[in-house]
Amino acid sequence: MDVEKIFHMNGGLGENSYAQNSYLQKKGSDMVKHLTLKSLEETYVSTTPESLGIADLGCSCGQNTLSTIREMVETIDNKFTNIPPPEYRIYLNDLPTNDFNAVFKILPEFYKDLNTERRLRCQNHESSVYIAGYPGSFYGRLFPDKCLHFIYSSYSLHWLSRIPPGLYDKEGRSINKGSFYISKSSSPQVSKAYIDQFQEDFSLFLQSRSKELLSGGRMVLILLGRRDQTHVDRGNSFLWELLSQSFAALVDKGEVDQEKVDEYDAHFYAPSRSEVEDEVKKEGSFEMDRFEMFEVEHYAGPYTSHGTAVARSIRAIQESMISRHFGEEILDELFENYGNLIDEEMEIEDIKPISFIIVLKKV
Repeated sequence: MDVEKIFHMNGGLGENSYAQNSYLQKKGSDMVKHLTLKSLEETYVSTTPESLGIADLGCSCGQNTLSTIREMVETIDNKFTNIPPPEYRIYLNDLPTNDFNAVFKILPEFYKDLNTERRLRCQNHESSVYIAGYPGSFYGRLFPDKCLHFIYSSYSLHWLSRIPPGLYDKEGRSINKGSFYISKSSSPQVSKAYIDQFQEDFSLFLQSRSKELLSGGRMVLILLGRRDQTHVDRGNSFLWELLSQSFAALVDKGEVDQEKVDEYDAHFYAPSRSEVEDEVKKEGSFEMDRFEMFEVEHYAGPYTSHGTAVARSIRAIQESMISRHFGEEILDELFENYGNLIDEEMEIEDIKPISFIIVLKKV
């Protein structure tokens, strides 16, 4: 499957949309918001531009994106009251398949509220906030040379540019049958295929951003990761294992062909800290400002359980890929099973996916 042409978060505002099912991602980014905003402050202090260029890479759609922008603007406006605020140039990036229209539709009201607040904050100074959509893969160049001061990417960089080609033999058959990701039954070749693809993608990401950022600019990257060199743990890899089990239940009922399951692989990779650091060091354009590991606390919201919340979140992210390969008719039952499996496992032992926040400064 051509990931760039198919993969996208569920658009709109419906029951299964990303906008309605991104609570866990918002909770994770909020947990480290103080580090994001501190990094933005440090960037502004060191560069003091009249026009501040900010890019959100992998912005998706919904209120999460605009709430982050609001907080960034508020931070600079409130922190530096003795000087005129900068002009803000905000670039929202995601794949062309993203529902940018969902963002554009709520922009007029967002501008209205933001400008009202800013008139009160910046009484004697006026500056503008410009927001634009910028479709394209961030695994490659997106922006002109040295036009950005700050780059933000939240829960996007664990998605690879493609399904690793090393997962297939010479006849094009998957060598990871029955699993969607790295599992206990996977051969060392599977892990190597994912590592190779991560290295290729992350290196290209760093090279591209190094040309687009001004000297002294920063990147804040929030992504899923793992604690150590062990690929299989009771975290992100285990959630993929449970999704495989959900499909196995449908195979047993004759609703899905085993061959279709064997052909499906995830374009996902949760790196270790050392794997990230190695690529940053090899590329050479950035110094590591901060690197912290954290766990998102359990869900507490309108849904009946943590498993339901996770299943809805994964569906909002993976539905485009799954429905293309298996068809839409299995989705409701699949993700109901998935939520139940997560809840059952949580009663036995906690599932602890971890996240990284990484702050890189352009040398």
